[in-house]
Amino acid sequence: VTESRSDLEDLHLYATPREQRFRRFASLEFEGQLYMTPSDFIQAVTNDEPKGAKKWRSLSKQELNQILMETPPVWKGSSKLFRNLNDKGVISYTEYLFLLCILTKPHAGFRIAFNMFDTDGNEMVDKKEFLVLQDIFRKKNEKRERKGDEEKRAMLRLQLYGYHTSTNSVLKTEGEDLVPRSYWDTLRRSTSQALFSDLAERADDISSSLSDTTLLVHFFGKKGKAELNFEDFYR
Repeated sequence: VTESRSDLEDLHLYATPREQRFRRFASLEFEGQLYMTPSDFIQAVTNDEPKGAKKWRSLSKQELNQILMETPPVWKGSSKLFRNLNDKGVISYTEYLFLLCILTKPHAGFRIAFNMFDTDGNEMVDKKEFLVLQDIFRKKNEKRERKGDEEKRAMLRLQLYGYHTSTNSVLKTEGEDLVPRSYWDTLRRSTSQALFSDLAERADDISSSLSDTTLLVHFFGKKGKAELNFEDFYR
């Protein structure tokens, strides 16, 4: 089953340049959310345009599970991981932004960000910490949303993030409204432990509603219980 890009082309008008680029190069769709393959990501960072007109291919749950089952563990990874995986992997939009940041951010800067969330000082990163870091890097790199039809923006968010929420909001505890605020403003105002606790709640909310991806399985195993030390994670 395929869905032509032209079917949802009007959403492009409400997308930021990075959202537009991700949508142009992504080739997979699962339950309404778009994904890049590792091959798509390599093309997106090396080419101006995709090679030929692409369509979003809809994955079944069985196909996605098979892809994740064949994802190698981190100790079998290499600098050619994405090239070796080729089309046998899924990368979300948030991970796309995170990877772009890693490619351009100095090692020292990433180390500082990592240390702020290593609240127990064990020099390890787990799945929850990764989801928090990923969201922080997304907030740092994303430009303000384009103005437009809120229904279209909601459709675009669902397509890119897999859930309905403003990209400028942080989920609060039950019973409270969505309060717009910058993670990075919070970062400057709060202690790392208090901030991690706040954002970790959001990581739980997000991870419970989204599917695993190639990176999550590669880093943290199929059960999501593995941990990595900083150097292995950065490498």
